[in-house]
Amino acid sequence: MQAGRLVSGALLAVGVMLVGCGGPLEGDPGTDDLMSREDPVPDCSLSSAGTIYYSTAARTAIVGYRGCGCGAWTSWGQTTAYTTSTTLCVAGPNPD
Repeated sequence: MQAGRLVSGALLAVGVMLVGCGGPLEGDPGTDDLMSREDPVPDCSLSSAGTIYYSTAARTAIVGYRGCGCGAWTSWGQTTAYTTSTTLCVAGPNPD
């Protein structure tokens, strides 16, 4: 009985050490302010792939686009869970 408790305690201790506890380490890249992050613009010279984002699952109203379909990286609107892939250039909304 006590051997089982000892083994269970040892396994629990090892599990806690593997998982870790507490917050992120100082200097952890995951703690950077994401608002100041600038990712490199994708190279669109060999690709025309893009993603169209729709407002609903019916996919009738386009609300955003991200991709290389316009000869250069294009990103406008919002992203949603309702998407289709395309190789066409999808122009952004007309600013009125």
